[in-house]
Amino acid sequence: MPNCEHNMSGFNTSPLLHKRPHAIDDVMTAQELGRGGGLIEGGRKFHFAPGLLARLLAPGFHKLLDRIDKGLETGSILGHLPNGETRLLGGRAPGFDAEIILNDWRGLLRLATAGSVGWFQAWEAGEWETPDLVPVFAVFNANAATLGDSGRAKGFWRAGMRFAHWLNRNTHSGSERNINAHYDLGNDFYGEWLGETMAYSSGIFSDDDTSLDAAQLAKIEALAGRMQIKPGDKVLEIGCGWGTLAAHLADDHGADVTGISLSDQQLEFADAHRVPGKGSVEYRKQDYRDVTGQFDAIASCEMVEALGREYWPTFMDTIARCLKPGGRAAIQHISFNDELFDAYASSADFIQAYVFPGGLLIRNSEFRALAEERGLRWVDQTDFGIHYAETLRIWREQFELAVANGRLPIGFDEKFIRLWRYYLTYCEGGFRGGGIDVHQVTLIKE
Repeated sequence: MPNCEHNMSGFNTSPLLHKRPHAIDDVMTAQELGRGGGLIEGGRKFHFAPGLLARLLAPGFHKLLDRIDKGLETGSILGHLPNGETRLLGGRAPGFDAEIILNDWRGLLRLATAGSVGWFQAWEAGEWETPDLVPVFAVFNANAATLGDSGRAKGFWRAGMRFAHWLNRNTHSGSERNINAHYDLGNDFYGEWLGETMAYSSGIFSDDDTSLDAAQLAKIEALAGRMQIKPGDKVLEIGCGWGTLAAHLADDHGADVTGISLSDQQLEFADAHRVPGKGSVEYRKQDYRDVTGQFDAIASCEMVEALGREYWPTFMDTIARCLKPGGRAAIQHISFNDELFDAYASSADFIQAYVFPGGLLIRNSEFRALAEERGLRWVDQTDFGIHYAETLRIWREQFELAVANGRLPIGFDEKFIRLWRYYLTYCEGGFRGGGIDVHQVTLIKE
């Protein structure tokens, strides 16, 4: 992995950045075999097996291909079909160009009925393949509005997946279970591909030569700048991850930071790598709903996607309650296309089924309205989705390198590796296609 040996302009790199877990040095126990199986097992609630139905409906699949063809306003899909036919869908205007080899008609049936969940299950079953996953997801995202429900779950399957997703809702106990399922896969696992900063969120790249770690530090400083931190300020970080942002605010800005998380392994890492600096950091295992007291500033970097829509008001209540008058909150969050949000939220997608149980991307207009209703002025929004695509590309390259060199910790089998590979490319394609975006915004308490 690249080392971040130089300083960013205006601040020093934290000592935390030069310490991370190395799986190759760790001795794993037999009890750790099967790691990541909880996510795969959780996805089984969403499983759809088409069986013989696909063969019976095969002649009608050309109608689905016709709808996809009509919906591709930009870009193209070159499809190699099970009957030996090759068909070009779209191709009328420049855009992302994908190639798909459909080995079994059942893959199309899964897509038509179970949406992105079924499309992953079809890929995992070998019913379709491609030379490059990223443009497949990018072309679907770039044409999401015109494709309509061609790639979304429908009818019984949509209702079933919505119910399965409801079972993962973020109550107090549900939140801890969902966070543990994803973030407690292991510090040794995440340490192999996140980079020296251990930052699991989008960086901000200044040019093509910017390293991942430099981009992550630029993101951290951008968040710090929004809060206008002064030495001695009390700062709350909601969802502190492995502690990099909290450590930076304390070490380089002299803040007294309280970082909260529900991940045992993240908190263990953050505590172990804390280096005394100008300010102080206290890490707590605590739900955001249970925080008391008031703070000069609040930070939250890509935590709100784990809440679920029904808890967005509660999150904004927490910000309004815990922020001092005139205080500033810096939020980094991922949004889904506003106009298409209702269709997205009416079911569950691949990410919710297999990767982030209980999660939901943000509807920017609704999130902003909730903030303003509580006297939180929404200012200085910046959008940088293409930076997230680049972040994901580097994560994927580093993950693949760790796999190739045998550096992943013991216990992650081929099924999990394929799931993680699909997840990283799925997200990269989403950002490249513009279906999802990432933002930073400042909330000021009036």
